[in-house]
Amino acid sequence: MRNFVLLIISIFIFSIAYSQKDVAFTRANFPNQANELSIAKKQIKNANILVYNETNKIEEGLKLYMKAYEFNPNNSDLNFKIGYCYYNTTQKYDCLQYFQKAYDLNPNVDKKIDYYLARAYHLNYKFDDAIKFYSQYVSTIKNKNEEDEITKYITECRNGKEILKDTTKVEIVNLGENINTEYREYGPMITADGSKLYFTSRRKGTTGGNIADDGMYFEDIYEATKTETGWTKARSVGSPLNSKLHDAVVGLSPDGQSLFIYADKNGGDLYVSKLKGSKWSKPESISDNINKKSHESSACISFDNKTLYYISDDPELSYGGRDIFYSTLDKNGNWSAPTNIGPVVNTKYDEVDLFLHPDGRTVYFSSKGHNTMGGYDIFKTIKDKDGNWSTPVNLGYPINTPLDDAFFVTTASGKTAYFASVRPEGMGLHDIYELRFSKDEETTPIENKVYLTLVKGTVTDKVTSFPLEANIEIIDNNANDVVATFTTNSQSGAYIVNLPSGKNYGLNVNKDGYLFHSENFNLADTSAYQEITINIQLQRIEIGTTIVLKNIFFDYDKATLRPESSAELDRVINILTKQPKLKIEISGHTDNKGGLTYNKELSTARAKTVVEYLIEKGMAEDRLTYVGYAFEKPIATNDTDDGRQLNRRVEFKVISND
Repeated sequence: MRNFVLLIISIFIFSIAYSQKDVAFTRANFPNQANELSIAKKQIKNANILVYNETNKIEEGLKLYMKAYEFNPNNSDLNFKIGYCYYNTTQKYDCLQYFQKAYDLNPNVDKKIDYYLARAYHLNYKFDDAIKFYSQYVSTIKNKNEEDEITKYITECRNGKEILKDTTKVEIVNLGENINTEYREYGPMITADGSKLYFTSRRKGTTGGNIADDGMYFEDIYEATKTETGWTKARSVGSPLNSKLHDAVVGLSPDGQSLFIYADKNGGDLYVSKLKGSKWSKPESISDNINKKSHESSACISFDNKTLYYISDDPELSYGGRDIFYSTLDKNGNWSAPTNIGPVVNTKYDEVDLFLHPDGRTVYFSSKGHNTMGGYDIFKTIKDKDGNWSTPVNLGYPINTPLDDAFFVTTASGKTAYFASVRPEGMGLHDIYELRFSKDEETTPIENKVYLTLVKGTVTDKVTSFPLEANIEIIDNNANDVVATFTTNSQSGAYIVNLPSGKNYGLNVNKDGYLFHSENFNLADTSAYQEITINIQLQRIEIGTTIVLKNIFFDYDKATLRPESSAELDRVINILTKQPKLKIEISGHTDNKGGLTYNKELSTARAKTVVEYLIEKGMAEDRLTYVGYAFEKPIATNDTDDGRQLNRRVEFKVISND
């Protein structure tokens, strides 16, 4: 019995030793499998040709290597080659088990085994092991550039160890089969309210069906709409955005009405398309000041459409590789020469895939510089009141990984974001993921809070309810300055505007033949994010029609007009000028605080002050009348502060138009 046990132990020890032995593809090791051996050796030979002698044949070669691996999994050279293939595919992290096994079988399997094993550990968050093998490898090289590369990798591992100590509280969700496929999906672009998604895909069924040199289909642009049950099935945006060439979306205006396209022309240029109803216009080059002979990619525009941020590798202006630049729109509609955003944000490494939050001061981007843990990491920087950008902050794990993480965009609320990544649980080569941040305002760090008001809705004809293509002006009432102008969608009448906190805004909606509609948003610096829906019904200029002038302001308990009323009053003058036969009544209204006599006098005095302003500006006196109604014509309850505020108003009424 004892001899039997010893025999079993000997066999077990022998099997372990044999499993760790580097088994060559020779007849001596496979005496009874000559045919299988011949096939495996041929598979390896053909794979070598695909992987090392022909470009972009890595995956085909990998399939052949894996067939040979089924025959003999204990060959160090084959394990190294399989690891090398995985390292050069999207699923890089899968290389570790093969490089590790190759090293265990033969530590000298390849002169760069220490390097590749270090890279494999790095990609799989085994930072201490990675540092060990990086250090071993760097001691053997004499090339200064390669030494600098390894030193950076070691720094990334140390960064990774620190980043992993403080995990970001976020839920990461794959967008699923309605958006992602087995192919590459990336470059998500989202409207400020999160209702519409555009992205780039290299899936089967691309326009023209062309296949590029890398063996994948050409790029096409796809879109999807958010519903109560999730995202609709993605569909191609069609012509004229998609063509038989590469077509990629690289930016979207916050209101969803302008799409920025990358064109493979002149070294790489930026084009813009406008949404007209449900159709996109033919993309046009943005500007010769922006599109140079360098490579321009990834663009985003400010909430007021007056500042464009983009990526360029302009050698004359870049700090190194690709940098973030910006250009401003002048009064003639021309974009200025580019300005580098500066060395606080840009590094000697590449900065790519930027996104400007609708608040106009927060930029997200991907970089190989700063304190990345490997590849591209996603960072955030914030512009202060003096125009200075903060030191970029790494968004942390699990958003960032040792692989490339890019194309980060967020809704106006900041509670939901989207980005493209390669993850083990993914459906394909690249997938689009949704990030859901904490909704608890009390636990949200002050630097992560959003100070913005998003206003959206539709503009329609009050009588017919037909959607209207109307003009929207956003006015800084204190400066009497038009901050931004927009046009509602011609098919739906929909609009989205973003109002960063810190100003007294007037929102004016106007269209020829209609009375204008105004809203007021007096937003303090500390006004937190809010989303307001206002569906606006414009009234045609007809006798008896009335509008509330919501941007007329008086000193407290007085009839003295405040300066910020000028913009609203100028719009009244504009209507009277365009309609020379129009006669109007200006009426003052109050809440029910105080006596009737007092409120009659105050409301009449305020209406009179408005009429006097109009006369002073050149309007004929016989076209204007004024009256004070006190609290006799309320439009809301007087039982609440909000209701009383609505009742304190000045109105404009059409008397005649003969």
